[in-house]
Amino acid sequence: MSEFTDKAKGLANEAIGKAKQGIGELTGSEQTQAEGAAQEAKGHTQKAVGDAKGAVKDTANKAADAADSALKR
Repeated sequence: MSEFTDKAKGLANEAIGKAKQGIGELTGSEQTQAEGAAQEAKGHTQKAVGDAKGAVKDTANKAADAADSALKR
């Protein structure tokens, strides 16, 4: 998946997870609360993966630009 796909899926899972937790609290369902917490955590992880992909891409682009500049001298 791409950086942006990971981030978008992460945001969606965080939002759904928070909603499930809220529903679980309202209904008194510990299972729904736990599922929501797990889904929210999954979302955090997906966003972190997207951020890491972006950082790697930026670093690779900077290295390529530096190499290109060095070759043109």
